[in-house]
Amino acid sequence: MTEKFRTEKDSLGDVQVPAGAAYGAQTQRAVDNFPVSGYVMPHAFLRAVVAIKRAAAETNLSLGLLKADVAQAIIRACDSLTADNYQEQFPVDVFQTGSGTSTNMNVNEVLAHLAGTQSGVTVSANDHVNMCQSSNDVIPTAIHLSALLGIQNHLLPAHFHLVQVIREKASGFETIVKTGRTHLMDAVPITLSQELSGWAAQVDLSIERLEACLPRLAQLAQGGTAIGTGLNAHKDFAGTFTRKLSTGCGVAVRPADNAFAAIASQDTAVEVSGQLNAFAVTLMKIANDLRWMNSGPLAGFGEIALPALQPGSSIMPGKVNPVIAESAAMVAAKVMGNHTTITVAGQSGNFQLNVMLPVVAYALLESIHILASASRILADRAIAGFTVDRLRMAEALAKNPILVTALNPVIGYARAAEVAKAAYTSGRPVLDVAEEMTELARDELETLLDPEKLSRGGIQGGS
Repeated sequence: MTEKFRTEKDSLGDVQVPAGAAYGAQTQRAVDNFPVSGYVMPHAFLRAVVAIKRAAAETNLSLGLLKADVAQAIIRACDSLTADNYQEQFPVDVFQTGSGTSTNMNVNEVLAHLAGTQSGVTVSANDHVNMCQSSNDVIPTAIHLSALLGIQNHLLPAHFHLVQVIREKASGFETIVKTGRTHLMDAVPITLSQELSGWAAQVDLSIERLEACLPRLAQLAQGGTAIGTGLNAHKDFAGTFTRKLSTGCGVAVRPADNAFAAIASQDTAVEVSGQLNAFAVTLMKIANDLRWMNSGPLAGFGEIALPALQPGSSIMPGKVNPVIAESAAMVAAKVMGNHTTITVAGQSGNFQLNVMLPVVAYALLESIHILASASRILADRAIAGFTVDRLRMAEALAKNPILVTALNPVIGYARAAEVAKAAYTSGRPVLDVAEEMTELARDELETLLDPEKLSRGGIQGGS
C-alpha cells in the first residue's frame, strides 16, 4: 500500500510529510537529511524538552505574551505526551544539526499540531510553542534537566541500594579471614568484611562526587535565547520559567549565572560525565574482583560462588559463568567510551554555541541509565547471593608465605624472607616452617601469625 502524504511548508518551501504524522516540514527535512544511525533522542531527553515547552507556555501566559486559549492548548498538548504515547512522532536521528534545532522544531511542530487539533485553536510551532526560546537555550536546558532528573531519581537511588547491599553482605563476614592480594599475588591477610568495605567506600565517594555536581546541573540556559543576550525573551522570562519548571518537575532549578557560558559550553556535562566515568571505574573494579574471587571453581581462587543464573557454555556441560559481573564490566566500558565522546563534544563550543549538543545528550543520558541499571543488577543478582567457601580460604591462608611479614619486627626482614621461601618451596604451613627455622616457641608463633589478628594491623612483635 502506498503511504499517503500531505504538503507542509516552512521557510524553504514545500515538503511532503506522511499524512498521519503530527510533525511538520522541518522535522521531515531532518529525517531526510540525517538517515545516519537510527538512534533517536532518549525518552528522558524528549520528556525534558516537553517539560520545558510546558513551563514556557505557563510563563508566557503569566507574562501576558500568550493568549489564554493558545497557552492552555499547548499545556494540554504537553500533558498528552507525558506517557511517551507519541514516541513515533520524534524520529530525528541523534546525529543531526549540532545545535539540536531539528529536535527542538520536531517537538514544537508536534505540540503545535496536537494543540491545534485538540482545541481547534491555531497554534504556531515557532511563534507560540517556541515563544521566548531558541534551540540554543532549549537544548542545553534539556541536557541539564534530563541529567539532573536521571541522577536524582534513578542513579543516586541505585548507588544507595548498591552500598546498602554491599554493607549488609559484609556484616556477616567480620570473622572470615582470607589472603589479601596485590599484583594478583598473595599478600597479608584481610577479612572479607574489610574487602567489601572498600567497595562500599568507593561507591560512597561516587555518590559524594555526583551530588557535588548537582548545583551546576541545576543552572539552566533558558532565557538566553540564541547566544546569551536574551534577545526576543521577556526580561522576567528566565526567573519565572525556572520557578514554574521547578514546580512542574519537582526539582529545584534556576537561571544560569552566566547565560553566555551556559549556551557556548558543555563544561558541566563534561564534569558530570567525568564523575560517571569515575563510577564506571569503581563498577569495573568490583565486577572484576567478583570474577576473580569466583574463578574456578577448582583451578581458580574459588573463594566465593556467585549465583548460578544460566548455563555458561553451548559446548561444555555444567559450566556456569559470572554473567552479571561481565555485564557490569561491559556497562563500565561503554560509559568510559561515552565519556570520551562527551569530552570531544564538549570542546566544540565554537564562539557562542556548542555544536555537538545532541550527542552530548545521548551519551550522557545513556551512561546515567545503564549505570543505574547495572548497579541494581550487580547488587541484587551477584553480591546479595554469593556464598563463601570458608575452608578453601582458610587452607590457602595457612600456606600463605606472606604471613611471615608479621615476623619482620621480631626476626628481621632477611630471616623472614628465608622462612617464606622455605614455606613456599615445601608447600607447608608457615607456622610449621617458622617453628623449625627460628628459636620462637610455637605458642608465640601462633600469636604472631594469627591471621585474624594480622588483619587488624599494627606491629605484632618487637626485636
